Amino acid sequence: MPRQSIPLAIADLSQFSRALGAQLAARPDKAPSHLSLMNMLARAAGFRNFQHLRAGVDPDAALPPPPETPPETPPVPVDLRRIAKVAGYFDTEGRLARWPSKRAQQILCLWALWARLPAATPMSEREIGERLKALHLFGDPAILRRDLVDLGLFRRDRDGSNYLRLEQAPPAEARLLIRDLAPRGRFQRP
Repeated sequence: MPRQSIPLAIADLSQFSRALGAQLAARPDKAPSHLSLMNMLARAAGFRNFQHLRAGVDPDAALPPPPETPPETPPVPVDLRRIAKVAGYFDTEGRLARWPSKRAQQILCLWALWARLPAATPMSEREIGERLKALHLFGDPAILRRDLVDLGLFRRDRDGSNYLRLEQAPPAEARLLIRDLAPRGRFQRP
């Protein structure tokens, strides 16, 4: 007999986890059974028990319609002065000479470095560190490596053994900066 998927929408995750935690704390035994846990989850979501939750789901009901397409948002204006200022942080060979103090400028610099790192090429921590050393002059590849991962431009394995550039379209300001810096060094086309 195939299992029926039963969706469980949780409006307030904090309240849900408090209710579930209170039920688990009130149990005298150490671990609830499968059915007891399903009942607890259903009660925490506001149902009487799992059967009450299950009864509210019609297996033959049509899927809900897809959400409406949001209205098109106007393009974000590009600040050409900021791009020119950030381009000034790079030397004539396209290396990052110093790390900006403002986060918005740091992010643009990270996009420029992202464009100079190889796509679809897994790299060890040592390899990405060496590549980043060649792309900057202030001697801190670790901050660049961490920020590339934190910004979602690179993926890192849990143990730090492999780094991989995540392909995505840079924002408009980053694209212009990459284009402006292209004559100074080898940049990958985003």
